[in-house]
Amino acid sequence: MADQRSMRERMLAGDLYRAEGPEIVADLARAQRLTHRINGADPTDRTTVRALFAELLGEYGADAEIRPPFHCDYGHQIRFGARSFANFGLVVLDVARVVIGEDVQIGPNVQLLTATHPVEPQPRREKWESALPITIGDNVWLGGGTIVCPGVTIGADTVVGAGSVVTRSLPPRVVAVGSPARVVREI
Repeated sequence: MADQRSMRERMLAGDLYRAEGPEIVADLARAQRLTHRINGADPTDRTTVRALFAELLGEYGADAEIRPPFHCDYGHQIRFGARSFANFGLVVLDVARVVIGEDVQIGPNVQLLTATHPVEPQPRREKWESALPITIGDNVWLGGGTIVCPGVTIGADTVVGAGSVVTRSLPPRVVAVGSPARVVREI
């Protein structure tokens, strides 16, 4: 029997899906409208910017700050913890859940990418994709230009050096650098 779930239901379950269907299109349009407003807002009007982020994201913690420009796919899959900070240019492809802990520091132009695609050419040509969640633990520091790939968990108190590409999960309390990121010392 054919899978009767909507593409949105398949996406949220982490299964292969195509980015089509009325629910996905509506979620994407909502996020695009809100990020357009965020990115065009007066950056000194923190009350308005905070209210827009609170509307866009699944959770926007107390005293959190994301500096525009900011881009995401859907917004509702993102949990941004209390007192966490993201500098200019954060990109979050939140096809799967993205959890950013408390007191996290995110440098400029960081990318958190949950989306993944089949290696086989035919399903990729047919626009099938899926996603794996990303979890950033409390008090993590992601240096500028860091890329975090699908399915990665970064443990609490870890530091990731600028320009690193994190392709595998990192334990708590380490410093990791490079492409792919490798642990260079414990903290």
